[in-house]
Amino acid sequence: MNARALLAVPLLFFAIYPAAAQQENSPLQSTPEAGKPAVLTHEQMVELHADILMAEKDYEGAVKSYESLLSNDKTDARVLNKIGVACEQLGELHTAEHYFKRSEKADKTFASPLNNLGTVEYSKKNYGKAIHYYLKAVKLRDNLGAVYSNLGYAYFGKKEYVEAMHAFTEALAIDPDVFSNHGGMGSILQQRTSTDPGLFYFLVAKTYAQSANAEEAAHYLKLARDDGYKDFLSAQTDSAFAKVIKDPRVQEVLVVPPSYEGNKKTAQN
Repeated sequence: MNARALLAVPLLFFAIYPAAAQQENSPLQSTPEAGKPAVLTHEQMVELHADILMAEKDYEGAVKSYESLLSNDKTDARVLNKIGVACEQLGELHTAEHYFKRSEKADKTFASPLNNLGTVEYSKKNYGKAIHYYLKAVKLRDNLGAVYSNLGYAYFGKKEYVEAMHAFTEALAIDPDVFSNHGGMGSILQQRTSTDPGLFYFLVAKTYAQSANAEEAAHYLKLARDDGYKDFLSAQTDSAFAKVIKDPRVQEVLVVPPSYEGNKKTAQN
C-alpha cells in the first residue's frame, strides 16, 4: 500500500512519525570518538533490538524488550513512551494511556507522550481533550508537523474547520510531506482517520492549494470527489484555490465526473 493510500483507509491507523527519532537519544544516535568504532552498552543494544522489533511490527516482543530496561530505571520517560506506542499498536489503549501518563510524569519537558495521549483521547472521540494534549505538546516542541496535523484532525472532529485548516497549514509549513509520512522508528503517533473523509480531503486540498501545490491539491480534491463530497465543485469559486485553479490537474478533477455518477446513471436506466 502506498503512502497516499494510507489516508483513504477507513480504519483506525497511526503512523509512527520518523522525525521523533531526532528528538530522542536513541541508541542509533551514539557519537563515537574520532577514529574509534561506536560501542553500544548492553542497555543500548536491548533498546536497539526493541526498536527493530517495532519496525518489524512485533509489538509484543518490543514491549518485553523495553520493559526489561525498566528494571534499571522505572522512570525512563523515553522507554515508557515507547512501551505506550507499542501497546497502542496492539490496540491496548488503556495500557498505552497508562504508560504515556507515566512518561509525561517522569519528564514534564517531553512532548511525545503528550501528543500520544492526544491520540488516545482522539480514538475515544474526546476531541476537546485531544486538543488540550496536542496544544501542550506544541508548547514544548513546536517544530513537529505531526503534532500540528493531529491538532488539525482533532479540530476537524469538533467541526471547527477554520482552526483545523490553520493547524494543517502549520503542519505543511514544517513538513510538506506530513500527510504521506508513514513508518519509521520514532515515538510520536500520527492520526490518519477522520470523522468525515470527503470533507476532510477537501480541506486538505484547500490547504495545499493555498501553498500553491497544485499536484497535491488535485490529488486530495479527487479523493474528496470520489468519496462523495457533494460540494467539491465549489473549488471553482473558492478563493483558497485561486493559485492552482487553472492548473490542468485541478481542472481535470473538476471536469471529469466521479465514477459513482456513472453508476447512478446505469442504475436509473
